[in-house]
Amino acid sequence: MFLPRPMSALSPQLLVAAAQQTLGMGKRRSPPRAACLHLAGEVLAVVRGLKPALLYDCNCAGASELQNYLEELQGLGFLTQGLHILEIGGNSLIVSLEHVCQHLEQVLLGSIAFVDVSSSQPHPSVCSLDQLQDLKALTAEIITHLQGLQRDLSLAVSCSSLGSSDWNLCTVFGILLGYPVPYTFHLNQGDDNCLALTPLRVFTAQISWLLGQPPVLLYSFSVPDSLFPALRDILNTWEKDLRTRCRTQNDFADLSISSEIVTLPAVAL
Repeated sequence: MFLPRPMSALSPQLLVAAAQQTLGMGKRRSPPRAACLHLAGEVLAVVRGLKPALLYDCNCAGASELQNYLEELQGLGFLTQGLHILEIGGNSLIVSLEHVCQHLEQVLLGSIAFVDVSSSQPHPSVCSLDQLQDLKALTAEIITHLQGLQRDLSLAVSCSSLGSSDWNLCTVFGILLGYPVPYTFHLNQGDDNCLALTPLRVFTAQISWLLGQPPVLLYSFSVPDSLFPALRDILNTWEKDLRTRCRTQNDFADLSISSEIVTLPAVAL
């Protein structure tokens, strides 16, 4: 058991050093200072249940390097519980098994909606998980995998991987990252979608952490503005739940949720 060190007493330089020494090994370039501090903030947000997972994308460090990084944070007293590294399709996600399982169970109960942006249709449309039976079965499969890992928490930082050759990773990651309205599309139609020149309402949730540092980006996702009225209840429930979870912790403050309308000639998912 690691004894927590007050956040105000933990030097940002220690957090930067922990990331650069473990994630910048070999031929990989060390993440810059700002990215190191933001990564530490995101990891802490996962621990506190403010987001179910984070997708590591600072450089090409793999699961073993991430494991060393998280163990280094534990040694500093920054983390007081174990975390899990889930590899899917060559990507690494850092999750709290307890929080991500709770989130996925709510997803199965219908807590989120989906926007179908398949290129075969003229406009995006809203659908539920019950209309996406393959995705529903896949979500249940992921829960079963993660719940099985919860039974053995002897390792402070654990790792596992899931096969994903026929998965829609855009949708799967949207679910795991806690988006209230992930995009989905038919894989047999390629990566094209019907979002080109479609006004999108982009939501951003940020929260303050280290004094003098930029806020931590908790969420960034979009929904077609034309579907916003139909999705308003889902989005309001997501915002209310996030604000409630923010009030149960003391490491972050000043949650800010904003939105803006953008229109792009093409949208990559």
